Amino acid sequence: MEPFVAPDGDPRCAWAGGAPELLAYHDAEWGFPVGDDVRLFEKVCLEGFQSGLSWRTILNKRDNFRKAFADFDFHRVAEFDEGDVERLLGDPGIVRHRGKIEAAINNARRAVELAADEGSLAAYIWRFEPPPGEVGVPQTKTTSATSHALSKDLKKRGWRFVGPTTAFAFIQSMGLINDHQYGCVTREKVERARRDFTPPR
Repeated sequence: MEPFVAPDGDPRCAWAGGAPELLAYHDAEWGFPVGDDVRLFEKVCLEGFQSGLSWRTILNKRDNFRKAFADFDFHRVAEFDEGDVERLLGDPGIVRHRGKIEAAINNARRAVELAADEGSLAAYIWRFEPPPGEVGVPQTKTTSATSHALSKDLKKRGWRFVGPTTAFAFIQSMGLINDHQYGCVTREKVERARRDFTPPR
């Protein structure tokens, strides 16, 4: 894929040229390493909601999702009940899909359990940082051995909407790999951030 040359004259990943909000997300968030439990849980949920849709659709609704899901504080979401499911199904600001809504609530409960077992959600997630070279040429894969392993383990723990493709998109976006295109100006920024990042253990 040819890189996208942004208005500032610097090249970015091709997908960043799809819309101004995608460029902002690309430059400030995508691929930078994340060690915060709430942000990690939010991204798992949003990747699940994206299934069958575009990331731009989800990104444009992200603030609405945050309001609807208690800022993705998984301890609070774990307490949601059937009344909350009905409330969310009536919220036009989010994706109103019963299966995905119920999965997010279920996954919050599983996240509480996982954090108790592992010390934090981040400590668990970063155990799945892929070995160098596993992914190869940036943005040429939609799954990997690690995304299959993460998906399998999460499903074994009772998580939903966490297939290998969803797990791979999560790994890309949360900085477990640097999958920015070669030549993208943000690639080196992410590489520096990854070098300076100490994975939670």
